[in-house]
Amino acid sequence: MESEYVEGDGHEHVAHGYLSDIDKFVDNLHDTLWPLNKFIHENPELAFKEYKTHDALTSFMRSQKGWTVTGSAYGMETAWVAVYDSGRKGHVVSFNAEMDALPDIGHACGHNLIAIVSVAAALATAEMARQHNLPGKIIIFGTPGEEGAGGGKVRLLEAGAYENVDITLISHPGIYNNSPMVRTTAFARLEVEYFGHAAHAANSPWLGINALDALIIAYNSVSVLRQQTMPGDVIGVSITNGGAAPNIIHAYASGVFVIRATSSSRLQALQEKVGACICAGAEATGARVQVKTIQGYADHVPNRILAASYTKYWNSLPDIPEPRIPPEGQFTWVKASTDQGNLSYAMPSVNASFSIPPGELKGPPHSPDFEKASGTGEAFVRALRVAKALAGTAVDVLSRPGLIEEVKAQWRRDMEIIREGGNIG
Repeated sequence: MESEYVEGDGHEHVAHGYLSDIDKFVDNLHDTLWPLNKFIHENPELAFKEYKTHDALTSFMRSQKGWTVTGSAYGMETAWVAVYDSGRKGHVVSFNAEMDALPDIGHACGHNLIAIVSVAAALATAEMARQHNLPGKIIIFGTPGEEGAGGGKVRLLEAGAYENVDITLISHPGIYNNSPMVRTTAFARLEVEYFGHAAHAANSPWLGINALDALIIAYNSVSVLRQQTMPGDVIGVSITNGGAAPNIIHAYASGVFVIRATSSSRLQALQEKVGACICAGAEATGARVQVKTIQGYADHVPNRILAASYTKYWNSLPDIPEPRIPPEGQFTWVKASTDQGNLSYAMPSVNASFSIPPGELKGPPHSPDFEKASGTGEAFVRALRVAKALAGTAVDVLSRPGLIEEVKAQWRRDMEIIREGGNIG
């Protein structure tokens, strides 16, 4: 097997020596992890209700030598943590295992594969620490509730779970990209209520204040605003309560405004503009407005040093799948959002996108077709390849002197550019 890898000098040589061991170890996990993947896929559970998946994953990790497992961690019933401590002081690398499914269409976002990748990668990293006497800790966080807003990673971060963690790694399946340089969107949800005054629309409409008019003005104002938004801006609006009977002035109306942008700083600017549209409805009609802001997820900022490590391992494995990883430093833009984005603002992160063989209809994530594709043996094998590359990335951090300083220096530079309102892309 060693002869299949192209070896270089210095760090490259060391890394590829590890890769041969990682490759063999993860391949040997196939028959052990396939039933676990199948169970998760066939038992989809909604956000923060991943009880079967929590129990299956924690039970599996408790069966692994050297791991300390805590279930129902940090005040969440379905969050969990597994820790492997080498016994030697060193760096701390972490992997995130997502678990939740989507309403009605199950694991159409492939979280079964995300969980398996993180478990396999963490086990391989721990095995390399054992075999090669590497210092440090390996942690798996079972992160519930990624779909929607208020995700488990945000709650874990706020609870201090990631304190003293050096890097955070995860993956995400799709059908279009293989890339460790994934940029996602930031988003927020504004739940808007207008309170007016009811009156009969024929007898005395002048006595009323029309809450529905206020909402329609806000809706139309957003429609006008779209002409002057940036290419990466997305604004979606739904009317959740359109008033009462048609022959009265409506005392109440409500809607939801969801906004997305390419960065958290741009999201803030866009949110102010949308907020002005919402206030315009109240100002024009005299209705009282109440806005509940649910901050969603930050955009994901990938660490290019970690991404280069991932790419090195991915491209060193035999039979590189299409599409190829883009040239070094080139971002892969994804318009979806993830709570891994919030972690990327707290520490260096990689959220590696990987392509699985598509279903018959070539449906992307969040489609019934992708739900079927995410449960296939072919998708599982592709996930194991991702686990090998992520494990290699983690092993580089544990084994290469000075690498973590490079990683963190790059992260600090990126964060400084973002704080100053710049664009790292």
